[in-house]
Amino acid sequence: MNKVTNEDTILNVPLGDTLGDRYLSYALSTIMSRSLPDVRDGLKPVHRRLLFAMRQLKLNPDTGYKKCARVVGDVIGKYHPHGDQSVYDAMVRLSQEFAVRYPLVDGQGNFGNIDGDNAAAMRYTEARMTEIATALMEDIDKDTVSFRETYDGEEEEPTVMPANFPNLLANGAMGIAVGMATSIPPHNVDELCQALLHLIKTPNARIATLVEYVQGPDFPTGGTIVEPRENILQAYETGRGSFRMRAKWHVEEGARGMYQIIVTEIPYQVQKSRLIEKIADLIYNKKLPILGDVLDESSEDIRIVIEPKNRTIEPEMLMESLYKLTDLESRFSLNMNVLEGGKMPRVMNLREVLQAFLDHRQDVLIRRSKYRLGKIDHRLEVLGGYLIAFLNLDEVIRIIREEDHVKQCLMDTFKLTDVQADAILNMRLRSLRKLEEMELKTEHAELEAEKAYLLELLDSEEKRWNVISDDIREMRKKFGKKTEVGARRSDFADAPEAAIIPLEAMIEKEPVTVICSKKGWIRAMKGHVAIDDKIKFKEGDEAKFAFHCQTTDKVLLFATDGRFYTLGADKLPGGRGNGEPVRLMIDLGNEEEIVSLFMLQPGTKIIIAAETGRGFMADADKVLASTKNGKLVMNVEDGKNKAVLARIIDENHDHIAIVGQNRKLLVFPIDQMPEMTRGRGAILQKYKGGNLGDIISFNATEGLSWEMRGGKTRTETDLMPWTGKRGQVGRMPPHGFPSNNKFSR
Repeated sequence: MNKVTNEDTILNVPLGDTLGDRYLSYALSTIMSRSLPDVRDGLKPVHRRLLFAMRQLKLNPDTGYKKCARVVGDVIGKYHPHGDQSVYDAMVRLSQEFAVRYPLVDGQGNFGNIDGDNAAAMRYTEARMTEIATALMEDIDKDTVSFRETYDGEEEEPTVMPANFPNLLANGAMGIAVGMATSIPPHNVDELCQALLHLIKTPNARIATLVEYVQGPDFPTGGTIVEPRENILQAYETGRGSFRMRAKWHVEEGARGMYQIIVTEIPYQVQKSRLIEKIADLIYNKKLPILGDVLDESSEDIRIVIEPKNRTIEPEMLMESLYKLTDLESRFSLNMNVLEGGKMPRVMNLREVLQAFLDHRQDVLIRRSKYRLGKIDHRLEVLGGYLIAFLNLDEVIRIIREEDHVKQCLMDTFKLTDVQADAILNMRLRSLRKLEEMELKTEHAELEAEKAYLLELLDSEEKRWNVISDDIREMRKKFGKKTEVGARRSDFADAPEAAIIPLEAMIEKEPVTVICSKKGWIRAMKGHVAIDDKIKFKEGDEAKFAFHCQTTDKVLLFATDGRFYTLGADKLPGGRGNGEPVRLMIDLGNEEEIVSLFMLQPGTKIIIAAETGRGFMADADKVLASTKNGKLVMNVEDGKNKAVLARIIDENHDHIAIVGQNRKLLVFPIDQMPEMTRGRGAILQKYKGGNLGDIISFNATEGLSWEMRGGKTRTETDLMPWTGKRGQVGRMPPHGFPSNNKFSR
């Protein structure tokens, strides 16, 4: 056995360079041969090979169907050396009317549905090409496009289709390559034809003008596009953007004022079954209380029935809620990253894509004309020989009968070419009729006229554009808006303003009683229960905050760190047991304490005060926190200005009463209270010793009240002795004022 040395098998190259080369080769292979469509025909290699194989099998629209397994077998055997399932999946998609705007495959059997169900196995389904598919391959046998060898070198396949149909924009394309992707929505062919005709007349047309013709995508499933016109224009100018789609619906009136919302069209690429599951999940989990029920009454057409909870609910509000929570509203991205000339990936704008299609049609027309000229020249040469033979028929017969080297003798005698001599010798005897001679002369004259026309066509770009324009008009006639397949399915509507959906629509409104203990255990008991000694707590714990509210309300928690934390009443643990530590719901430091807990009252003001007697008013709506970290409202100075109180100011209150731990009471008008969104606050009361005891707002005409021993309440209406300016020291409170220096227990 001969040994192979390392020198014969191992190359000494840097690993990084080798890996880079291998990765680059893989990336290029994915981009060029798998994922990105060609701008000229809008097809990926697998689609192109699939259609070509169907043409080879003569699966024309006017012929019978053949098993999909036969087609897939030919594709993977001759052209596409990959798995049969990937080829069949591509074939299935090209036949689905809800997936492709203009199907290229006419399927017979189970080819899946909009619910997301898969197609039957390829051995059970049959297919043939559609008229649009044949248009893509029109004149492919007339040297209109180049061919290349297949992977095994035994066959040839087209590098691109002649594409007498703007397939890229008409059907769109999606694909993910290495480091790049493409996403092109389908469009209406009638609109594309109008844009193409305008671009022929005006080669440097503005994209804004083209968008007047190509208004936007036209999805197979219909729906309503609600993207602003300026966004659509920008997307087509840059080749990148997105389109916002909504389901189409109407209201059907029922008995006793009830109604049903009927959804007839859903956004593109949304599976109906999953959509209904999502809506049903909202009902089951009570995430949308205004939604009553959802039914699927679809047959061939989509009919989703949505029932409200009651007849007082506005249909628009219900649908806006569903748009926000489900795929009844979705977005389709635009990224016109395509292969330019089959070689270079590039993001193109609308004009560049349309122009690339027109340039391709020019190349196809030129190549087809040259091919036809070659055929005409060959036929004229043959006809010239036939005419010579008819004029010298007796001599020709004599040469054929008597001469040993007939062909050469004919060529020498009548100055014939090799082609003409062969044609005469292969002529059938029945062609020697007199009538045939006349037909030959007529054919010769017609071919000469056609040749002259083709030469003029090749010499004049203007005439070629006229021919292309005629082809586009014919295509528009076949697939335009007046036809069943060409009628626009997606319509347009003004972009809706940011819908303000009331919180009540998202949360089922129920009365609850919020209770928080001194140790920070919080719960929400169902109903407005009595706040008394019957409420149980853990051993060594007791109630600190308790109030009634609704599940739709927000709960504000104010801590010693000067931060407000926001809790949803519907998110609080239930009343069974002792609740849960509130610190698990918010990021409140262990060294911080809860100083206030109350229900948010929108549109009100809040008094915020620190232990040093500083404080201010804040807008209740502006202290809401969007994260667990809370919202810093009062600045504390390394624990020296610890927050101790936050209290709601009633709308009719006009004075502030503040008392310190030194038992000095001060009353001043509320308009002296500064209003801030964040800060240390102003000095509300000066202290020589001690800190803030309590602060409250009240109406001067009603008097200042406080709780006394025994549960009695005292109200003092004559407050002149204690009334002064903000920041003063104050005076001793009236006799009987609580010893804890609190206005309430």
